Amino acid sequence: MSRVEGKLLGMSLRHALLGLLVDHPASGYDLLKTFDTSLANVWPATQSQIYGELAKLADAGLIVVSEQGPRGRKEYTLTDPGLAELRRWLTETEPQRTTRSDVLLRVFFLGVLTPRQARDYLDGQAAHAAELHANLEALDDSIDWDDDDLSVYGRIALEYGRRFAAMQRDWARWALTQVKSK
Repeated sequence: MSRVEGKLLGMSLRHALLGLLVDHPASGYDLLKTFDTSLANVWPATQSQIYGELAKLADAGLIVVSEQGPRGRKEYTLTDPGLAELRRWLTETEPQRTTRSDVLLRVFFLGVLTPRQARDYLDGQAAHAAELHANLEALDDSIDWDDDDLSVYGRIALEYGRRFAAMQRDWARWALTQVKSK
C-alpha cells in the first residue's frame, strides 16, 4: 500500500470510527463486529487497522478510554473535539471519488484474449456481483432495523450497495452478449 493510499485509509477509517462512537461507547471488538456487519461493504477494515486507529484517535484527544475491563478490554467514548472533527469532515471535505477500476481496465483489454477467455472473465464478474448482491440481501434480512440514525442511514448505505451490485451483475451479463465468437 502506498503512503497516499494509507493516508486515505487512515482518514476514512478515522471518521468511520468516530461516527460509530456517536451514539454510545464501544470496545475495539464491538467496533470490529460493527464493521463486519455494516461497514465491510462500504469501507472494510482489519482488526489491526481498527486498533491502530483507535490508539491514534485517543492520542489526538478525539476519543477517550472510558472503561477498562478484564484482559485489557477498553471501551472508547467520543469526545467533544472528536464530534467536532466528525462534523467538520462531513461538511467541509469533499469525498474521494475514485475513478480507477481494475475490473474495467481489464475489460478494456479483453480483446487480447480469446473470446472464450473474455466470456469467462465477464461471467466471473457477473457471478461475483450476483454473490455480493445475495450477501447484501441476506445482511438486510438479518438486521433488526430500528429508527435510530445508524439504522436509517446504514440502511440507505446498504441499499446503495445492493443497487450497485445489481447494476454490476446486469452489466456483466449484458457484456457477455457483446463478445463476438471468432
